[in-house]
This record gives sequence, C-alpha cells and structure tokens, in this order.
Amino acid sequence: MIETQSLSKHYTIDKRSMPVLDDISFVISQGEFVVLEGQSGSGKSTLLSLLAGLDKPTSGRVIIDAQDITDLSEDALAPLRNTTFGFVFQAFHLIPSLTTLENVMFPAELQNDRRARDKAAALLQRVGLLDRQHSLPHQLSGGEKQRCAMCRALINNPKILFADEPTGNLDSANTKALLSLLLDLHAEHQTTLLLATHNSEIARMANRTITLQDGAILQDTSRAP
Repeated sequence: MIETQSLSKHYTIDKRSMPVLDDISFVISQGEFVVLEGQSGSGKSTLLSLLAGLDKPTSGRVIIDAQDITDLSEDALAPLRNTTFGFVFQAFHLIPSLTTLENVMFPAELQNDRRARDKAAALLQRVGLLDRQHSLPHQLSGGEKQRCAMCRALINNPKILFADEPTGNLDSANTKALLSLLLDLHAEHQTTLLLATHNSEIARMANRTITLQDGAILQDTSRAP
C-alpha cells in the first residue's frame, strides 16, 4: 500500500543544505496501523507530507498502491488526495465560514457525491456531533473541532488515513475518545492508518511503530495482533 525507497529531504538555508530526512525505506501493508514516533524535529511531519504528496523529496521515491507519485503534477495528485488519502491534522484546518456539516460534506461535494449530506450527517451522528451540525468552527470546542476534522477525512472512505499529532491540542478525555474512534473505524473499514506522535502510550496501540531520530529510522518494531 505504501512504499518508500531511499527517501531523503533537505532544505537549503543560507546556502547550506539542512537534512530533515535521510535514506528512509519501508513498506506498509494495506490495513496496518503504523505509528511514526519521535521527538519534535525528528522528521515525522515532513515524512507524512512526502507520503501524502504535499511536498516533494530531494531524492528517493514514494509509491502508493503500486503507483509512483513522486513526480506527479498537482493536477494528478488532487484526486488522490481527495479519494485515496484522508488527513487529520493537529491544527484542525476547518473552513471558518462553513458549518460543521458543510465542513464534513466538502470533500464529497468535490466528487459530486449526491449522498454527501446524508453521509456527513451519519458520520456526525457516529461521533456525537449531529446536534452541532449547524455550528461554525469558532463555536466548537477543541475536541469537537477534531472530531469534525476526522469526519471530513473519512467521508470519501479513503484507503489511507494520515494523522499528524491529532491529539496534540486535546485534553486526556478527548484524546482517549478520539483514539478509540480511530481504532474502531480502522478495524471496521480496514483503512491503512499512519499516525505521527511523540506519545509512547499511543504508539503501543499500533500494530507497528517506526521510530525516527534526526531524520533517520532508529527502530521499526511490529507487534503481534
């Protein structure tokens, strides 16, 4: 489902090349729940961005579902991002002028899905937000915003869900609720889940943990189901 081949990313700052990722290679199978673990600055977010086609590597390849996406144009990547990938970010990224329901519907509407409203309402019901469907983002708590963002990520039934520190802005109760929901949906739909975190407790819930340190893979550990 996901393969990286000698993936590296360098940024140029004041004419100096600064390595962020160095020679990252792995294969993730369909339906795996994999945690990218590491401290801030280890390269987790950069790796997720490369895998999702949001950024280009300095060298190496990214292969998703047997398709090399490394050199695809923005036009070619757009449908992949809207149907194959789902994204849940720490910062929510909800559209301020849209209601909770409209934010969740948005990716499905881009696909001209006539069931967008019904599917969005069903997801909001699932996460206990149907009574907030007409609220704007500024009227929601942090936990409600993240649940809304997760529904938006799932509405097109993505094959792969990328989650970048999705519990970083949540309290412990909301963290447990969100993780429980992610695990339920992962098991129900066999979605490949790739979650970046520096929380070792969350990492222990995964089938597999890839630990990054200074842009390189320090350890790749699988757990028995």
